[in-house]
Amino acid sequence: MEAAKVDRPGHSAESISKQAVEYLEIDHAAEKKLVRKLDRHIVPIIMLLYLFSFLDRVNIGNARLYGMEEDLGLQGNQYQTAVSILFVTYLLAEVPSNLVLKKLRPSRWISAITTSWGIIATLTGVTQSYSGLIACRLLLGLVEGGLFPGAAVYLTLFYTKRELALRIGYLFVSAAIAGAVGGLLAYGIGFMDGVADQKGWRWILIIEGLPSFVLGIATWFLLADSPETAFYLSTEEKQLMKLRRNRQAGQTESAQRFHKADVYAAFKDWKVYAFCVGQFGTDTMLYGYSTFLPTIIKGLGSWSTAQTQALTIPCYGLGALTYVVVARISDSQQRRGLYTVIFGGISVIGYGILISDASTGVHYFACFLVAMGLYVTTGLPLAWLPNNQPRYGKRTTATGMQLTIGNASGIMAPFLYPSSEGSRFIRGHAVTLAMVGMANVIFTFMSWYLSKQNDRRRLGEEDTRVAHLSETEILELGDESPKFVYTV
Repeated sequence: MEAAKVDRPGHSAESISKQAVEYLEIDHAAEKKLVRKLDRHIVPIIMLLYLFSFLDRVNIGNARLYGMEEDLGLQGNQYQTAVSILFVTYLLAEVPSNLVLKKLRPSRWISAITTSWGIIATLTGVTQSYSGLIACRLLLGLVEGGLFPGAAVYLTLFYTKRELALRIGYLFVSAAIAGAVGGLLAYGIGFMDGVADQKGWRWILIIEGLPSFVLGIATWFLLADSPETAFYLSTEEKQLMKLRRNRQAGQTESAQRFHKADVYAAFKDWKVYAFCVGQFGTDTMLYGYSTFLPTIIKGLGSWSTAQTQALTIPCYGLGALTYVVVARISDSQQRRGLYTVIFGGISVIGYGILISDASTGVHYFACFLVAMGLYVTTGLPLAWLPNNQPRYGKRTTATGMQLTIGNASGIMAPFLYPSSEGSRFIRGHAVTLAMVGMANVIFTFMSWYLSKQNDRRRLGEEDTRVAHLSETEILELGDESPKFVYTV
Protein backbone atom coordinates (compact mmCIF):
# COMPACT_ATOMS: atom_id res chain seq x y z
CA MET A 1 0.00 0.00 0.00
CA GLU A 2 1.40 3.44 -0.83
CA ALA A 3 2.51 5.53 2.10
CA ALA A 4 0.61 8.56 0.84
CA LYS A 5 -2.66 6.78 1.51
CA VAL A 6 -1.82 5.89 5.13
CA ASP A 7 -3.33 8.28 7.66
CA ARG A 8 -3.13 7.33 11.32
CA PRO A 9 -3.08 9.12 14.67
CA GLY A 10 0.38 10.06 15.93
CA HIS A 11 1.85 11.15 12.58
CA SER A 12 2.47 14.78 11.81
CA ALA A 13 0.32 16.67 9.33
CA GLU A 14 3.52 17.92 7.69
CA SER A 15 4.63 14.32 7.02
CA ILE A 16 1.25 13.32 5.61
CA SER A 17 1.16 16.44 3.45
CA LYS A 18 4.63 15.79 2.07
CA GLN A 19 3.68 12.22 1.17
CA ALA A 20 0.46 13.40 -0.46
CA VAL A 21 2.35 15.91 -2.60
CA GLU A 22 4.69 13.15 -3.78
CA TYR A 23 1.68 11.10 -4.70
CA LEU A 24 -0.04 13.95 -6.56
CA GLU A 25 3.13 14.89 -8.47
CA ILE A 26 2.91 11.66 -10.42
CA ASP A 27 1.27 11.89 -13.82
CA HIS A 28 -0.69 8.64 -13.96
CA ALA A 29 -0.84 8.60 -17.76
CA ALA A 30 2.93 9.01 -17.87
CA GLU A 31 3.31 6.30 -15.23
CA LYS A 32 1.27 3.82 -17.27
CA LYS A 33 3.39 4.64 -20.32
CA LEU A 34 6.52 4.14 -18.22
CA VAL A 35 5.39 0.74 -16.95
CA ARG A 36 4.65 -0.36 -20.52
CA LYS A 37 8.17 0.67 -21.51
CA LEU A 38 9.64 -1.24 -18.57
CA ASP A 39 7.65 -4.30 -19.62
CA ARG A 40 8.97 -4.08 -23.17
CA HIS A 41 12.60 -3.90 -22.07
CA ILE A 42 12.59 -6.16 -19.01
CA VAL A 43 9.88 -8.81 -19.23
CA PRO A 44 10.86 -10.51 -22.54
CA ILE A 45 14.50 -11.05 -21.56
CA ILE A 46 13.67 -12.15 -17.99
CA MET A 47 11.08 -14.58 -19.34
CA LEU A 48 13.51 -16.03 -21.87
CA LEU A 49 16.21 -16.38 -19.22
CA TYR A 50 13.97 -18.37 -16.91
CA LEU A 51 12.38 -20.33 -19.75
CA PHE A 52 15.78 -21.64 -20.90
CA SER A 53 16.94 -22.10 -17.30
CA PHE A 54 13.92 -24.21 -16.44
CA LEU A 55 14.11 -26.11 -19.72
CA ASP A 56 17.78 -26.97 -19.21
CA ARG A 57 17.07 -28.07 -15.64
CA VAL A 58 14.09 -30.36 -16.24
CA ASN A 59 14.66 -31.64 -19.79
CA ILE A 60 16.31 -34.63 -18.17
CA GLY A 61 12.72 -35.83 -17.71
CA ASN A 62 12.18 -35.86 -21.47
CA ALA A 63 15.62 -37.37 -22.08
CA ARG A 64 14.54 -40.26 -19.87
CA LEU A 65 11.73 -41.08 -22.30
CA TYR A 66 14.25 -41.34 -25.13
CA GLY A 67 16.55 -43.93 -23.62
CA MET A 68 18.99 -42.00 -21.45
CA GLU A 69 18.81 -44.50 -18.57
CA GLU A 70 19.54 -47.46 -20.81
CA ASP A 71 22.32 -45.70 -22.74
CA LEU A 72 24.20 -44.62 -19.59
CA GLY A 73 23.45 -47.85 -17.77
CA LEU A 74 21.62 -46.19 -14.89
CA GLN A 75 20.32 -48.60 -12.28
CA GLY A 76 18.09 -48.43 -9.21
CA ASN A 77 17.58 -44.84 -8.08
CA GLN A 78 20.55 -43.43 -9.99
CA TYR A 79 18.25 -41.44 -12.27
CA GLN A 80 16.48 -39.88 -9.26
CA THR A 81 19.87 -39.07 -7.75
CA ALA A 82 20.97 -37.34 -10.96
CA VAL A 83 17.79 -35.25 -10.95
CA SER A 84 17.98 -34.25 -7.30
CA ILE A 85 21.71 -33.67 -6.88
CA LEU A 86 21.50 -30.53 -9.01
CA PHE A 87 19.72 -28.85 -6.12
CA VAL A 88 22.62 -29.33 -3.71
CA THR A 89 24.77 -26.75 -5.49
CA TYR A 90 21.68 -24.84 -6.67
CA LEU A 91 20.73 -24.15 -3.05
CA LEU A 92 24.25 -23.23 -2.00
CA ALA A 93 24.45 -20.60 -4.76
CA GLU A 94 21.17 -18.73 -4.19
CA VAL A 95 21.84 -16.46 -1.19
CA PRO A 96 25.50 -15.67 -2.07
CA SER A 97 24.45 -14.87 -5.62
CA ASN A 98 21.87 -12.37 -4.40
CA LEU A 99 24.36 -10.72 -2.07
CA VAL A 100 26.80 -9.99 -4.92
CA LEU A 101 24.13 -9.09 -7.51
CA LYS A 102 24.39 -5.31 -7.14
CA LYS A 103 28.13 -5.24 -6.53
CA LEU A 104 28.94 -7.18 -9.70
CA ARG A 105 26.09 -5.49 -11.65
CA PRO A 106 22.97 -7.48 -12.67
CA SER A 107 23.71 -7.34 -16.39
CA ARG A 108 27.21 -8.74 -15.95
CA TRP A 109 26.42 -11.34 -13.30
CA ILE A 110 23.29 -12.72 -14.94
CA SER A 111 25.03 -12.77 -18.32
CA ALA A 112 27.96 -14.73 -16.85
CA ILE A 113 25.86 -17.41 -15.15
CA THR A 114 23.57 -17.78 -18.18
CA THR A 115 26.45 -18.27 -20.60
CA SER A 116 28.01 -20.76 -18.19
CA TRP A 117 24.93 -22.90 -17.76
CA GLY A 118 24.36 -22.88 -21.52
CA ILE A 119 27.79 -24.44 -22.02
CA ILE A 120 27.25 -26.99 -19.24
CA ALA A 121 23.72 -27.93 -20.37
CA THR A 122 24.95 -28.47 -23.92
CA LEU A 123 27.89 -30.61 -22.86
CA THR A 124 25.62 -32.77 -20.69
CA GLY A 125 24.48 -34.26 -24.00
CA VAL A 126 27.89 -35.78 -24.65
CA THR A 127 28.44 -37.35 -21.22
CA GLN A 128 29.27 -41.05 -21.37
CA SER A 129 28.71 -42.26 -17.81
CA TYR A 130 26.72 -41.88 -14.62
CA SER A 131 29.60 -40.06 -12.95
CA GLY A 132 29.83 -37.64 -15.87
CA LEU A 133 26.10 -36.96 -15.63
CA ILE A 134 26.41 -36.25 -11.89
CA ALA A 135 29.29 -33.83 -12.49
CA CYS A 136 27.29 -31.94 -15.14
CA ARG A 137 24.22 -31.71 -12.88
CA LEU A 138 26.28 -30.37 -9.96
CA LEU A 139 27.89 -27.69 -12.14
CA LEU A 140 24.54 -26.81 -13.72
CA GLY A 141 22.98 -26.24 -10.31
CA LEU A 142 25.90 -24.08 -9.21
CA VAL A 143 25.50 -21.58 -12.04
CA GLU A 144 21.72 -21.73 -12.41
CA GLY A 145 21.07 -21.19 -8.71
CA GLY A 146 21.49 -17.42 -8.88
CA LEU A 147 18.99 -16.74 -11.68
CA PHE A 148 15.55 -16.91 -10.09
CA PRO A 149 16.41 -15.14 -6.82
CA GLY A 150 18.40 -12.58 -8.80
CA ALA A 151 15.53 -12.03 -11.24
CA ALA A 152 13.02 -11.67 -8.38
CA VAL A 153 15.15 -9.02 -6.66
CA TYR A 154 15.93 -7.33 -9.98
CA LEU A 155 12.22 -6.87 -10.66
CA THR A 156 11.76 -5.12 -7.29
CA LEU A 157 14.23 -2.45 -8.44
CA PHE A 158 11.87 -1.39 -11.22
CA TYR A 159 8.32 -2.34 -10.20
CA THR A 160 6.11 -1.32 -7.27
CA LYS A 161 4.24 -3.59 -4.89
CA ARG A 162 1.12 -3.31 -7.02
CA GLU A 163 2.95 -4.52 -10.12
CA LEU A 164 5.27 -7.19 -8.77
CA ALA A 165 3.16 -10.38 -8.61
CA LEU A 166 2.27 -10.25 -12.30
CA ARG A 167 5.90 -9.72 -13.32
CA ILE A 168 7.16 -12.55 -11.11
CA GLY A 169 4.23 -14.49 -12.54
CA TYR A 170 5.75 -14.14 -15.99
CA LEU A 171 8.64 -16.28 -14.72
CA PHE A 172 6.18 -19.06 -13.94
CA VAL A 173 4.53 -18.59 -17.31
CA SER A 174 8.01 -19.21 -18.69
CA ALA A 175 8.23 -22.39 -16.64
CA ALA A 176 4.88 -23.51 -18.04
CA ILE A 177 5.98 -22.72 -21.58
CA ALA A 178 9.20 -24.64 -20.94
CA GLY A 179 7.16 -27.63 -19.79
CA ALA A 180 4.87 -27.51 -22.79
CA VAL A 181 7.44 -26.58 -25.43
CA GLY A 182 9.99 -28.94 -23.92
CA GLY A 183 7.73 -31.87 -24.69
CA LEU A 184 7.17 -30.74 -28.27
CA LEU A 185 10.86 -30.04 -28.82
CA ALA A 186 11.79 -33.39 -27.36
CA TYR A 187 9.32 -35.10 -29.66
CA GLY A 188 10.72 -33.31 -32.72
CA ILE A 189 14.36 -33.66 -31.76
CA GLY A 190 13.77 -37.31 -30.92
CA PHE A 191 13.58 -38.01 -34.66
CA MET A 192 17.28 -37.14 -34.83
CA ASP A 193 18.02 -40.43 -33.12
CA GLY A 194 20.98 -41.92 -34.98
CA VAL A 195 22.13 -38.68 -36.60
CA ALA A 196 25.95 -38.56 -36.38
CA ASP A 197 25.64 -41.87 -34.52
CA GLN A 198 24.17 -40.09 -31.50
CA LYS A 199 21.07 -41.11 -29.55
CA GLY A 200 17.98 -38.91 -29.57
CA TRP A 201 18.29 -38.00 -25.86
CA ARG A 202 21.74 -36.56 -26.51
CA TRP A 203 20.42 -34.28 -29.24
CA ILE A 204 17.64 -33.12 -26.91
CA LEU A 205 20.14 -31.92 -24.31
CA ILE A 206 22.59 -30.47 -26.85
CA ILE A 207 20.07 -28.51 -28.92
CA GLU A 208 18.07 -27.24 -25.95
CA GLY A 209 21.24 -26.02 -24.23
CA LEU A 210 22.57 -23.87 -27.09
CA PRO A 211 20.00 -21.00 -26.87
CA SER A 212 21.06 -20.28 -23.26
CA PHE A 213 24.63 -19.65 -24.41
CA VAL A 214 23.47 -17.15 -27.03
CA LEU A 215 21.03 -15.45 -24.65
CA GLY A 216 23.74 -15.10 -22.01
CA ILE A 217 25.89 -13.06 -24.37
CA ALA A 218 22.92 -10.90 -25.39
CA THR A 219 22.01 -10.23 -21.74
CA TRP A 220 25.30 -8.37 -21.23
CA PHE A 221 24.04 -5.67 -23.62
CA LEU A 222 20.25 -5.77 -23.14
CA LEU A 223 19.78 -5.78 -19.36
CA ALA A 224 19.97 -2.46 -17.47
CA ASP A 225 21.56 -2.50 -14.02
CA SER A 226 19.15 -0.06 -12.32
CA PRO A 227 16.53 2.58 -13.11
CA GLU A 228 19.23 5.26 -12.76
CA THR A 229 21.41 3.68 -15.44
CA ALA A 230 18.71 2.26 -17.73
CA PHE A 231 19.65 3.27 -21.28
CA TYR A 232 16.04 3.16 -22.45
CA LEU A 233 14.70 5.66 -19.88
CA SER A 234 14.72 9.42 -20.45
CA THR A 235 15.71 11.88 -17.71
CA GLU A 236 12.04 12.58 -16.99
CA GLU A 237 11.25 8.87 -16.78
CA LYS A 238 14.13 8.29 -14.36
CA GLN A 239 12.75 11.06 -12.15
CA LEU A 240 9.33 9.44 -12.31
CA MET A 241 10.92 6.16 -11.20
CA LYS A 242 12.23 7.95 -8.09
CA LEU A 243 8.79 9.35 -7.33
CA ARG A 244 7.25 5.89 -7.69
CA ARG A 245 9.79 4.49 -5.25
CA ASN A 246 9.39 7.30 -2.71
CA ARG A 247 5.63 6.81 -2.79
CA GLN A 248 6.09 3.48 -1.00
CA ALA A 249 6.62 3.42 2.75
CA GLY A 250 10.19 2.63 3.79
CA GLN A 251 11.65 3.13 0.31
CA THR A 252 14.21 5.74 1.39
CA GLU A 253 17.47 6.45 -0.43
CA SER A 254 19.40 4.65 2.31
CA ALA A 255 17.06 1.65 2.14
CA GLN A 256 18.04 1.08 -1.50
CA ARG A 257 21.67 0.53 -0.56
CA PHE A 258 23.16 -2.68 0.78
CA HIS A 259 23.68 -2.73 4.56
CA LYS A 260 24.99 -5.69 6.54
CA ALA A 261 22.53 -4.88 9.33
CA ASP A 262 19.66 -5.56 6.93
CA VAL A 263 21.15 -8.96 6.07
CA TYR A 264 21.30 -9.87 9.76
CA ALA A 265 17.74 -8.59 10.23
CA ALA A 266 16.49 -11.06 7.62
CA PHE A 267 18.19 -13.99 9.35
CA LYS A 268 16.61 -12.97 12.68
CA ASP A 269 13.05 -12.43 11.40
CA TRP A 270 10.76 -15.40 12.17
CA LYS A 271 8.32 -14.28 9.47
CA VAL A 272 10.96 -14.93 6.82
CA TYR A 273 11.40 -18.50 8.07
CA ALA A 274 7.64 -19.06 8.01
CA PHE A 275 7.56 -18.10 4.33
CA CYS A 276 10.59 -20.33 3.70
CA VAL A 277 8.87 -23.40 5.17
CA GLY A 278 5.68 -22.66 3.25
CA GLN A 279 7.72 -22.31 0.06
CA PHE A 280 9.28 -25.72 0.70
CA GLY A 281 5.81 -27.23 0.72
CA THR A 282 4.67 -25.62 -2.53
CA ASP A 283 7.97 -26.23 -4.32
CA THR A 284 7.63 -29.93 -3.58
CA MET A 285 4.62 -29.81 -5.89
CA LEU A 286 6.38 -27.61 -8.46
CA TYR A 287 9.37 -29.90 -8.95
CA GLY A 288 7.50 -33.17 -8.65
CA TYR A 289 4.86 -32.08 -11.15
CA SER A 290 7.18 -30.31 -13.61
CA THR A 291 9.73 -33.14 -13.78
CA PHE A 292 7.43 -36.14 -13.64
CA LEU A 293 4.21 -35.03 -15.36
CA PRO A 294 5.13 -36.97 -18.55
CA THR A 295 5.82 -40.05 -16.42
CA ILE A 296 2.58 -39.60 -14.45
CA ILE A 297 0.46 -39.19 -17.59
CA LYS A 298 2.18 -42.08 -19.35
CA GLY A 299 1.18 -44.28 -16.41
CA LEU A 300 -2.49 -43.35 -16.80
CA GLY A 301 -2.93 -45.20 -20.09
CA SER A 302 -1.31 -46.97 -22.99
CA TRP A 303 -0.03 -43.92 -24.84
CA SER A 304 3.00 -43.48 -27.04
CA THR A 305 5.76 -41.05 -26.09
CA ALA A 306 4.44 -38.50 -28.60
CA GLN A 307 0.89 -38.75 -27.23
CA THR A 308 2.18 -38.40 -23.68
CA GLN A 309 4.07 -35.21 -24.56
CA ALA A 310 0.99 -33.80 -26.27
CA LEU A 311 -1.20 -34.52 -23.23
CA THR A 312 1.09 -32.48 -20.96
CA ILE A 313 0.65 -29.27 -22.99
CA PRO A 314 -2.96 -28.41 -21.96
CA CYS A 315 -2.03 -28.88 -18.29
CA TYR A 316 0.84 -26.42 -18.50
CA GLY A 317 -1.27 -24.01 -20.52
CA LEU A 318 -4.06 -23.95 -17.95
CA GLY A 319 -1.54 -23.45 -15.15
CA ALA A 320 0.05 -20.47 -16.87
CA LEU A 321 -3.26 -18.85 -17.81
CA THR A 322 -4.62 -19.27 -14.29
CA TYR A 323 -1.57 -17.60 -12.78
CA VAL A 324 -1.65 -14.58 -15.10
CA VAL A 325 -5.33 -13.93 -14.32
CA VAL A 326 -4.94 -14.44 -10.57
CA ALA A 327 -1.73 -12.37 -10.41
CA ARG A 328 -3.49 -9.41 -12.03
CA ILE A 329 -6.30 -9.62 -9.49
CA SER A 330 -3.85 -10.10 -6.63
CA ASP A 331 -1.82 -7.05 -7.69
CA SER A 332 -4.88 -4.84 -8.01
CA GLN A 333 -6.32 -5.91 -4.65
CA GLN A 334 -2.93 -6.29 -2.92
CA ARG A 335 -4.05 -9.65 -1.51
CA ARG A 336 -1.62 -12.53 -1.67
CA GLY A 337 -2.64 -14.94 1.08
CA LEU A 338 -6.28 -15.37 0.03
CA TYR A 339 -5.50 -16.53 -3.51
CA THR A 340 -2.47 -18.57 -2.44
CA VAL A 341 -4.63 -20.60 -0.06
CA ILE A 342 -7.64 -20.95 -2.40
CA PHE A 343 -5.59 -22.32 -5.28
CA GLY A 344 -3.44 -24.42 -2.97
CA GLY A 345 -6.69 -26.05 -1.93
CA ILE A 346 -7.55 -26.76 -5.57
CA SER A 347 -4.22 -28.54 -6.02
CA VAL A 348 -4.84 -30.57 -2.86
CA ILE A 349 -8.15 -31.72 -4.33
CA GLY A 350 -6.33 -32.69 -7.54
CA TYR A 351 -3.85 -34.86 -5.68
CA GLY A 352 -6.67 -36.40 -3.68
CA ILE A 353 -8.31 -37.50 -6.93
CA LEU A 354 -5.01 -38.86 -8.27
CA ILE A 355 -4.72 -41.02 -5.14
CA SER A 356 -8.28 -42.30 -5.46
CA ASP A 357 -9.26 -45.38 -7.46
CA ALA A 358 -10.83 -43.53 -10.37
CA SER A 359 -10.89 -43.87 -14.14
CA THR A 360 -8.13 -42.69 -16.46
CA GLY A 361 -10.20 -39.68 -17.58
CA VAL A 362 -10.82 -38.58 -13.99
CA HIS A 363 -7.14 -38.91 -13.15
CA TYR A 364 -6.22 -36.79 -16.18
CA PHE A 365 -8.77 -34.19 -15.04
CA ALA A 366 -7.00 -34.18 -11.67
CA CYS A 367 -3.77 -33.20 -13.44
CA PHE A 368 -5.56 -30.03 -14.57
CA LEU A 369 -6.69 -29.25 -11.01
CA VAL A 370 -3.12 -29.58 -9.76
CA ALA A 371 -1.93 -27.32 -12.58
CA MET A 372 -4.47 -24.62 -11.69
CA GLY A 373 -2.91 -24.19 -8.27
CA LEU A 374 0.66 -25.05 -9.19
CA TYR A 375 2.01 -21.66 -10.24
CA VAL A 376 -0.37 -19.54 -8.14
CA THR A 377 0.52 -21.28 -4.88
CA THR A 378 4.23 -21.29 -5.70
CA GLY A 379 4.45 -17.85 -7.30
CA LEU A 380 2.38 -15.48 -5.17
CA PRO A 381 4.45 -16.01 -1.99
CA LEU A 382 7.54 -15.04 -4.01
CA ALA A 383 5.93 -11.64 -4.56
CA TRP A 384 4.35 -11.55 -1.09
CA LEU A 385 7.58 -11.72 0.95
CA PRO A 386 9.57 -9.06 -0.97
CA ASN A 387 6.47 -6.84 -0.96
CA ASN A 388 6.92 -6.69 2.81
CA GLN A 389 10.67 -5.96 2.73
CA PRO A 390 11.23 -2.32 1.68
CA ARG A 391 14.94 -2.34 2.55
CA TYR A 392 17.13 -3.80 -0.21
CA GLY A 393 19.54 -5.75 1.99
CA LYS A 394 16.80 -7.50 3.90
CA ARG A 395 14.72 -8.06 0.77
CA THR A 396 17.52 -9.66 -1.22
CA THR A 397 18.54 -11.88 1.71
CA ALA A 398 14.98 -12.90 2.55
CA THR A 399 14.23 -13.75 -1.08
CA GLY A 400 17.42 -15.79 -1.30
CA MET A 401 16.51 -17.67 1.90
CA GLN A 402 12.97 -18.28 0.68
CA LEU A 403 14.17 -19.76 -2.59
CA THR A 404 17.03 -21.70 -1.01
CA ILE A 405 14.82 -23.48 1.52
CA GLY A 406 11.96 -23.81 -0.97
CA ASN A 407 14.16 -25.30 -3.66
CA ALA A 408 15.56 -27.80 -1.17
CA SER A 409 12.39 -29.72 -1.96
CA GLY A 410 13.94 -30.38 -5.36
CA ILE A 411 16.31 -32.80 -3.65
CA MET A 412 13.41 -34.76 -2.19
CA ALA A 413 10.84 -34.55 -5.00
CA PRO A 414 12.51 -36.96 -7.49
CA PHE A 415 12.52 -39.76 -4.92
CA LEU A 416 8.75 -39.44 -4.51
CA TYR A 417 8.19 -40.89 -7.98
CA PRO A 418 10.42 -43.99 -8.39
CA SER A 419 9.70 -46.16 -11.41
CA SER A 420 8.94 -49.10 -9.12
CA GLU A 421 5.84 -47.30 -7.78
CA GLY A 422 4.27 -46.57 -11.17
CA SER A 423 1.80 -46.28 -12.60
CA ARG A 424 -0.22 -44.85 -9.70
CA PHE A 425 2.59 -43.21 -7.66
CA ILE A 426 0.31 -43.09 -4.62
CA ARG A 427 3.07 -42.32 -2.14
CA GLY A 428 4.38 -39.42 -4.24
CA HIS A 429 0.92 -37.90 -4.60
CA ALA A 430 0.13 -38.35 -0.90
CA VAL A 431 3.34 -36.71 0.30
CA THR A 432 2.88 -33.81 -2.12
CA LEU A 433 -0.72 -33.36 -0.96
CA ALA A 434 0.47 -33.20 2.66
CA MET A 435 3.22 -30.67 1.83
CA VAL A 436 0.83 -28.34 -0.01
CA GLY A 437 -1.65 -28.70 2.83
CA MET A 438 1.06 -27.69 5.31
CA ALA A 439 1.93 -24.66 3.19
CA ASN A 440 -1.73 -23.64 3.12
CA VAL A 441 -1.89 -23.69 6.92
CA ILE A 442 1.26 -21.53 7.16
CA PHE A 443 0.08 -19.00 4.59
CA THR A 444 -3.36 -18.79 6.21
CA PHE A 445 -1.73 -17.97 9.54
CA MET A 446 0.64 -15.39 7.99
CA SER A 447 -2.23 -13.62 6.26
CA TRP A 448 -4.14 -13.45 9.57
CA TYR A 449 -1.08 -12.32 11.54
CA LEU A 450 -0.07 -9.57 9.10
CA SER A 451 -3.67 -8.31 8.99
CA LYS A 452 -3.67 -8.04 12.79
CA GLN A 453 -0.38 -6.14 12.69
CA ASN A 454 -1.85 -3.71 10.17
CA ASP A 455 -4.84 -3.15 12.46
CA ARG A 456 -2.52 -2.34 15.37
CA ARG A 457 -0.56 0.12 13.27
CA ARG A 458 -3.67 1.76 11.88
CA LEU A 459 -4.94 2.34 15.43
CA GLY A 460 -1.57 3.80 16.49
CA GLU A 461 -0.90 1.03 19.03
CA GLU A 462 2.75 0.75 17.95
CA ASP A 463 3.50 4.48 17.84
CA THR A 464 4.73 4.63 21.42
CA ARG A 465 7.73 2.38 20.74
CA VAL A 466 9.10 4.88 18.19
CA ALA A 467 8.01 8.09 19.92
CA HIS A 468 11.66 8.99 20.64
CA LEU A 469 12.63 8.70 16.95
CA SER A 470 12.50 11.36 14.24
CA GLU A 471 10.30 10.98 11.18
CA THR A 472 13.31 10.01 9.07
CA GLU A 473 14.50 7.44 11.61
CA ILE A 474 11.04 5.86 11.68
CA LEU A 475 11.03 5.46 7.90
CA GLU A 476 14.47 3.84 8.05
CA LEU A 477 13.01 1.01 10.16
CA GLY A 478 11.64 -0.59 7.01
CA ASP A 479 8.92 -3.17 7.67
CA GLU A 480 9.35 -2.64 11.42
CA SER A 481 8.16 0.95 11.10
CA PRO A 482 4.60 1.70 12.33
CA LYS A 483 4.16 3.56 9.05
CA PHE A 484 4.69 0.43 7.00
CA VAL A 485 1.56 -1.47 5.97
CA TYR A 486 2.00 -5.16 5.25
CA THR A 487 0.66 -6.77 2.11
CA VAL A 488 -1.60 -9.61 3.22
